[in-house]
Amino acid sequence: MTKKSTSFTIRDVAREANVSVATVSRYINHTGLVSPETGERLEKVMIEFQFVPHSGARQLATHKTRLIGLLLTNIHNDFFMPMLNGVESAVRENGYNLIVATYQANPNRDDNHPPIGPHNTDGMIIFANSLLDKQLKQLYKKNFSMVLVHRTAPDGFPIPYVTVENKISTMRLIDHLIEVHGKQRIIFMRGTAHQEDSHFRELGYKAALENHHLAFDKQLILNGGFEQDIAFHSMKQFLAGAHPEFDAVFAGNDEAAYGSIAALKEAGLRVPEDIAVVGFDDQKLSAIITPSLTTVRSPTYDVGHTAGEHIFAILQGAPVDRDTLLSTNLIFRRSCGCNG
Repeated sequence: MTKKSTSFTIRDVAREANVSVATVSRYINHTGLVSPETGERLEKVMIEFQFVPHSGARQLATHKTRLIGLLLTNIHNDFFMPMLNGVESAVRENGYNLIVATYQANPNRDDNHPPIGPHNTDGMIIFANSLLDKQLKQLYKKNFSMVLVHRTAPDGFPIPYVTVENKISTMRLIDHLIEVHGKQRIIFMRGTAHQEDSHFRELGYKAALENHHLAFDKQLILNGGFEQDIAFHSMKQFLAGAHPEFDAVFAGNDEAAYGSIAALKEAGLRVPEDIAVVGFDDQKLSAIITPSLTTVRSPTYDVGHTAGEHIFAILQGAPVDRDTLLSTNLIFRRSCGCNG
């Protein structure tokens, strides 16, 4: 077959890829193992001939599922609830229903498929590193409707994304610690590895140090993983060793700040009298913990709602901004030494 066909069937796919119809069915429906080599060959054939399984084609053409998917890496902390509420609001406003799933992309396994996608949704909102770049590219080549949140699109693939300003707000918060409270030795607690939010916050941290002629010390970089427990154990281990002097902590997010404060208190250190601690996100708990947390207020609900609006614009064929960067602002409370 040398040209694309609007009636290209699963048997045609099997013939072109030199595999059985059963193998194609297993690959499409994720009901069995298919070798990476065979999977790549099937993907190439389906993309070349613009093949979509019949049930999926009907759903995409008629929006029969009336379902939007939200794919997250996890739901371990309170960060996700405002974003979920924002997405759900936009989905409900458009008369659709929402499916939420968690998925950990594994670059070493090609048989590990996400539970939601073109086979059971009309479009999908994808959080951060829920999918690998190669998976996003495959979905894009299939003309599947999607919007990314808290990450940018792979180079050369104009997938719309919604994220927040990270670098400048981090830099301003570090400036505050240095200029207002006289801090000189500030720990930076990294978030999840390879996540863009953490990357840009670290760039802001380094820029603030450089602007104030303070040396960057890699010994003051800890792993917080954007998780309270990870940050607690990371800080506890740091304090138990022959650690360098420090007088403040920029936690990668509020969850990491909670864990850091708990570890500092356990070690007999006072916040903010001995060590200032600041976070990022402004979760609900941050205003009522002791001490109340100085942080960056991130418009997490708006990220979800905007992404939801974008996915429906795409489904309706309307133009959508490729990159949406929402602003953040600083909230000063007691944990940095302010009286707020």
